[in-house]
Amino acid sequence: MRFYFLTLFPEIFETYFQSGMISRGVKAGLIDYSVINIRDFSGNKHHKVDDTPYGGGAGMVMAAPPIVAALKSIPDFCSYPVIYLTPGGKPFVQTDGMKLSDYPGIIFICGHYEGIDQRVIDGYVDLEFSVGDYVLTGGELPALTLADAIARHIPGFLGNCDSLAEESFESYLLEYPHYTKPRDFEGQEVPEVLLSGNHAEINKWRLSQAETRTQQKRPDLFEKYEKSLHKE
Repeated sequence: MRFYFLTLFPEIFETYFQSGMISRGVKAGLIDYSVINIRDFSGNKHHKVDDTPYGGGAGMVMAAPPIVAALKSIPDFCSYPVIYLTPGGKPFVQTDGMKLSDYPGIIFICGHYEGIDQRVIDGYVDLEFSVGDYVLTGGELPALTLADAIARHIPGFLGNCDSLAEESFESYLLEYPHYTKPRDFEGQEVPEVLLSGNHAEINKWRLSQAETRTQQKRPDLFEKYEKSLHKE
């Protein structure tokens, strides 16, 4: 899969894709990325890509021509879903990452200022996503968040497929707690059941912990979990 990022700040992406699991995915040929500077398509010597909004109001709006020109610079851009990151978008959830991982490529438009000209959204954007009910200074961090969440669902990316199956939000449950050595740390010991070697009991304990955590921390998810049990 190839990720395309349309941005005003291309330098943000280089460090991220050269670090951690994402870097390994690039080296393994499972993912790749292209960063496209919208300013390169401004059409003016000052590389200006924004202007004042019609109708008045505070702030500036990113103009449509540079964004669309940057989008059309991508070969076969019509073959890929175009995602715009905006606080007004659909909240991004785990299942969205699963569905999007099936595409050969994804295009992210990273907005700034007061946003982008609505005609770009109406004419070219397929999906609008939000990463939370708050406002950031730009769409770069949300775009990277989505790319990371999507990449995890690409076969071979995590190595151990069981890791993905047991992650938080799978089956509407948060993940159970984890422990490693030492057995005793500052008077807190590892739960005895995890040392028993009885895998049936360990799995039972983990499910119980996941249910309790979800009910306490995310009652909205726990309600969905309970409904899913009644469907079975």
